Amino acid sequence: MTQLKDLASLDSAVRQAVADVTISDIHTHLFSPSHGKLLLWGVDEMLTYHYMVAELFTMNPGDLTIEAFWKLPKRAQADLVWEHVFLKHGALSEACRGVVTTLNVLGLDVAGRDLAGIRKWVDAQNVDDYLAKVFGIANLDYAVMTNNPFKPEEVACWDKDLPVPVSLKTALRIDDLLVNWPAAAKVMRQAGYKTTAKCDPAARKEAKRFILDWVSRIEPVYMAASLGPDFGYPSDSDSAKVLDDVLIPVAIERSLPIALMMGVKKRMNPALGDGGDGVGVADVDAAANLCATYGDAKFICTMLSRVNQHELCVAARKFGNLHVEGCWWFCNSPSIIDEMTRMRLEMLGTAFTCQHSDARVLDQLIYKWAHMREIVANVLAEKFADLFTAGWRPTPDEVTRDIRAIFGGSFEAFLAK
Repeated sequence: MTQLKDLASLDSAVRQAVADVTISDIHTHLFSPSHGKLLLWGVDEMLTYHYMVAELFTMNPGDLTIEAFWKLPKRAQADLVWEHVFLKHGALSEACRGVVTTLNVLGLDVAGRDLAGIRKWVDAQNVDDYLAKVFGIANLDYAVMTNNPFKPEEVACWDKDLPVPVSLKTALRIDDLLVNWPAAAKVMRQAGYKTTAKCDPAARKEAKRFILDWVSRIEPVYMAASLGPDFGYPSDSDSAKVLDDVLIPVAIERSLPIALMMGVKKRMNPALGDGGDGVGVADVDAAANLCATYGDAKFICTMLSRVNQHELCVAARKFGNLHVEGCWWFCNSPSIIDEMTRMRLEMLGTAFTCQHSDARVLDQLIYKWAHMREIVANVLAEKFADLFTAGWRPTPDEVTRDIRAIFGGSFEAFLAK
């Protein structure tokens, strides 16, 4: 293939490749349409997403309390967000821009502020067709769900053996096992496993059997846990014992990575529900120690605090069994994404995954990936130009290869290790 000969053609090739790349979205909170109300979609779900609710209560909307808000029907909640966050204030946050981008891309009259008309259009959609439409717009080959065997409403869906589209893959959520052993033990015991409130060796053996059974049942891409800034390894805690005796052995036996999502302060303001979580600086050493102790296991890691990102990149340079991914949650801000993506390219080349959508509402896939493509195109255009100026002449195929790498190709290669 002919090398790109000038900066203008290189810039054009990079931007076109980013626009065209098929993305693997490696972490979402989506569900199969067959799982009914567990799959959130539509304008009212976007407007009442926890980002938006938290933003609403920064606006001090009159005498409305959080408790009164949660008692309202969904559509009334959405009306309040629309009124106070969009109509009465500048909707300048990334979450607000995301709603606007999504509705605009769908061809709906967001500029006319016609919420009633938008709802009418949404109500006419078939969810199966809509999922395919959204995936097509975002240009995803697949998205990885979050599937929690400790939640009865999710287990009920798997018990019915409901169909799941090939565009949705599973991930086994294991938070409960790591952060609340007594509660997890109770669920496992009710499911027929001999677990007790005490995290002793016999109970951990049964927990391993539980996890292996679920791995066989749903065939996850990885196991995942969201962990607080206080998570450490090694330690004398139940979480360390569960890692050593349950999760790591399963990970090695089934060649399943463990995804560590670190740094969330749960329920900083419980009244806000999911929107009440905060951020803390995680312990990168905990992830590094796991990688060093278990060289045969694979770990995927994203961290919530901007403060952790440089140290995490350095750790990923030292351990081939650590894959860094995503600008998670509070880092899903354009200025921070730009900074993190530049740093990762400078330190890791293309051996990372630049983003996951973390979408809880199906429609969010549209804006999260549209916005991400724009940011990454600008960063990559500059980085390829730097390489060109240094004397390297990439080909169009090499540009396409490297861009696919950070949008899912490196993740696939990591899984195949």
